[in-house]
This record gives sequence, C-alpha cells and structure tokens, in this order.
Amino acid sequence: MASTLEKFIHSLDLRALPRVLQIQSGFYCQGSVYEMFGNECSLSTEEVIKVIGFKINKLIASICENNEVSQFSDKVELPLNFPGLYKIVADKTPYVSIEEIARKVSIGPTRFGHPSFYSTKDIKLANFTIKHDEQITFNAVEEVHGMMAVSCVVVRNNQSHSFTLPLSQEGEFYECEDDQIYTLKEIAEWKIPKCRNRIVKLSNTLHMWDSSSPLPENFDGSLVLMPVYEVQAVMKSRKDIVHILSDLDVEVKDVTDCYDISSFIQPLSLEDIFERTSKEFPMVAEIMEGPSESQKPYNLLSTGKEIVIYKKYQAARVLASEMRSDPSKRHYLIPMSYKGKFKRRPREFPTAYDLGIARSEKEHLHVVATKAFTSPHKELFSVSVGDQFLVQQCQTSEVLYEGRKKLIDVLACEQILSDSYKKVLLPMYMEGGFVEVIHDKKQYHLSEICKEFHLPFNVKVSVRDLSIEKDVLAAAPALQFEEEITDSYLLISSASSPLESWEIPVYRSNMLVHLLSKDVQTVVPPVTRTTVEEVSEEEYYMLRRYENLTLHPPPRPPKKPA
Repeated sequence: MASTLEKFIHSLDLRALPRVLQIQSGFYCQGSVYEMFGNECSLSTEEVIKVIGFKINKLIASICENNEVSQFSDKVELPLNFPGLYKIVADKTPYVSIEEIARKVSIGPTRFGHPSFYSTKDIKLANFTIKHDEQITFNAVEEVHGMMAVSCVVVRNNQSHSFTLPLSQEGEFYECEDDQIYTLKEIAEWKIPKCRNRIVKLSNTLHMWDSSSPLPENFDGSLVLMPVYEVQAVMKSRKDIVHILSDLDVEVKDVTDCYDISSFIQPLSLEDIFERTSKEFPMVAEIMEGPSESQKPYNLLSTGKEIVIYKKYQAARVLASEMRSDPSKRHYLIPMSYKGKFKRRPREFPTAYDLGIARSEKEHLHVVATKAFTSPHKELFSVSVGDQFLVQQCQTSEVLYEGRKKLIDVLACEQILSDSYKKVLLPMYMEGGFVEVIHDKKQYHLSEICKEFHLPFNVKVSVRDLSIEKDVLAAAPALQFEEEITDSYLLISSASSPLESWEIPVYRSNMLVHLLSKDVQTVVPPVTRTTVEEVSEEEYYMLRRYENLTLHPPPRPPKKPA
C-alpha cells in the first residue's frame, strides 16, 4: 500500500531498518531530479531505494506561552547547530503501553538514551512492585525468553532495582521531569518522540544575540519544536548516500519482504565499526560520506577514498581551554603524545578549600591574597590583601561558636613575613581570593603535568610540537588544563599511500563507509601523527557537563548578631 514519505517515516520503527522502498509517484524538483547537500539523484517511478536511517534535519520552532503555541507566534526555522542550551519540558500526553514508548522514544546505550517515565498505577511483577508515580529509567530494548522487553531500573532508598517490562505491558505512562540541559542537536537526536512535538525552555545562550537570529532579542522563554526529517538512502546506481527531506511530495511503497536487500551496498557509521570485535581488524573500507571538517586529517577523508582501519581503542585526552576573558576562547582535546613543552602559569583560587585541593606533596603552594577576609573566630586568622602564605595541610580545629566549642575544617598555612614565618589557620569556608606565586621554571611534558599536579592547571606552551604542521596551542596566550578524559578512537590511514596514520574520534566524526573484501597490505600501522582536536563550544559543554562532580566547600556559619 502506497503512502507519502512523511507518513512512512512516522509509522516506521527504527529497529525495522533497513527497509526497501519503491517510488510510486510524485512531483520532483526539476522533473525527476532531486538535489540535497550536493547529492543529485533521479527518483523515477518504480525506482528502488534502501532506507538505512533517518534523522531530524531541522526544526520548525514557535514561541510558546503557558505550554501552548502563541496564536501570534510566527514559525521560524532553526538549524541543529543553533546556539544555546535548553531544558526539556515534560510531555503531558500519556503513553498507553511500553510498546508505544519503545516505538516512539529513543532508548539506547548512550547517556542520552535513558529516558524516565512513571506509571499512574502500581505495576505488580513476579517479585517486585513498581509503585505509582515512581520514576522508572528505561535502559535498553532486548529480547527476554523469546519476548521483546525493556530493561529498567528503579532507585529506592539509594539502592537500584533492575527488572524488565514486556512491550505488551499496558497502562498510563507519563514522562518524568528532566533537569539536564541539552544542545538542540542532542534534543533532535534523542529527545523528540516520533509523531510528537517537543517543548523546550532556553537555559542559557552560548553566543551574543545578533540581528540575524530568528528569535527575538533577549528571548528567554519556551519554544515548541516540530521536526523535519531527512531520509538517508542507498541507490543501486550510486556508491554515496542520498539525503531526502521527509516533506518531499512523493509516494512510496515498502517492498522489503519481496526484495533481496543484500544486493545494496551496506553503509556503516564509525560507531558501527567500533562495535566490531578486535579480531576483525584491520579492514579496508571506502568512504561513502566524508566528514565536513576541512583541517587534517579530515580533508584526507573525502568521499570515494579507500582507507585502512587498523584497530579500535580507548585513548586519554586532556581537555584544555584558552585563558581569555572574551567569549571567543577556543577549546582543545590534547593527546598524551603531544611533544611540545609547557611552563606553568599562576592559578587563581576563590576559597581556602580550593587551596586544600591544589596543595601538593612535591612542593609548598605559595599564594598571595587578593581579597580581605575577617574571621568571625579569634582562633582563626583574618586575611589582608597582599598577605602571602605557604599552604601546609588540611586539619580540624576547635573554635568557640555561640558559647560552645565546635570542631571545624581548617587549612594550616605559614604566613610569610619579612624575616620569619607565622603558623596560621584559615577556615575552609573562607571566601577570599588567592593567586599562585610560581617559582618553578621547569618545562613539562603533558604526561608529567597529569602525573605530578592536580587539574585544573594553568600553562603556556614554551616549546611547540615540531611534528605538527601548525601547532594551534603555541598561539594561545595561556591554557587551562581542565580535566583528563577517555574517549573512543579508530586508527586509520590511506589505503593507496599509507605513510602515516591518524586517530579519528568515533563519536565526533560524521562519516559513513562500506567495507571492501580486500586484504590489508601491511598489518602494522604506519607512524601515528599527533592531532590536537579543536572542539566546538557545544561539544565542550557536553564534555564538561559529565565530568565527575567534586565536593563543595562547607557552608559558612552565620555571623554572630551585633
């Protein structure tokens, strides 16, 4: 039975992909030619295409008031890279079964793919009862004893309880409130259910407003997002990927059951390649769709080029940011193989607690106070601007508070006087300001800094990496190493001239390849070139958002009444 392409997408379960479609009829740009992102293809009647995926291409947004679209609101088109961070407003429309949730909501292995719902009634399982209004986190769709089910978790009294819910489970399920923040791209990929719109509230902007923005100046309200999908398809006559927007006026028919789907090329994402077993590497592949980045090594990964993928692995990177006060500062992921050297730059510390974290057994941390602090306790030291200290250790001290003796956390320091040292105690809650005094003139490799010092850590490149054609870090006035992360990479080289290999990040490289049945000429990869990866502001926020949470300083007690 024929249907419009848009209706087909709305009715399609992602788990049923790929599907083979036959073009029935329609009106095409320039007759029978359709062009999208430079991919021009003929969609003739009876043409057969294999749909390998679909994703949201853009969003149509309307300004929302009281969770309803304003009747005076114009619709504006927002690209997925539109700046800003957004909070999701929970959908007020219920789902009637677990099957409907699994079909319409993205559930997957990444941190974005774990939506939460609650049931309006108790659900009794064999050895567990889910209480009404209790938050249920959905982790994966899997087969259990021959039946499809969703693996779930409920946290009760700080203990996790795991169980499965069959897709046949009926009820009234509502989406839980989500206090996380997302970019528009993340919302489009994971947080818009099929056949539904999504209301979001602007959390904060990442760029200054300008006249080209489709949203009003100083807008901080809510938006209703309506998705326009893009179909990714393979044609028998082509080796690249065809992109077709869902609102194209064309009718299609699903002929998967009566067609040999293996006769089409099988495109694979880098995530698909990474999921393969280590024994399957190395492998030769042809790029069907290359990344959009223009710098090395991405400019070598053009469509049609053959590459060798040697292995998959996890590798450490240091997330660093330029130390600038303006919003144009850049962010980088630096590999441990970086051969340049760094000199230390002074760090700034807002509290005594931060001094305690940064102190090192290797050397005494020397700081100068930039802000005065008057201690409410006579047992503790009052700080003046310009006072200098050597940080010693964290300990507890007894103070008199409201007529009672009380133990509090303090930082033991030595105040540097003109010709002597004085032992003093600073309360951990002290809100002041300190700047580090650097005596160390040594030049450090990246691995040495990570081993010997606590991050964050301020540096400047003193010797650039000569193995890199253009060392972008050397041009930065100063850098702050913020944290060490681990990420997934593939090691690749050109198949025709394997003189050097490159590490390609799996989750930040938008590429599609298909595997070739060719033998790898050399199993040992050529020398790996060091690449400092610049990450966008949205990628930076995503990386920082999931860092390990550190403890906060203890609260300051109230001052005594005058």
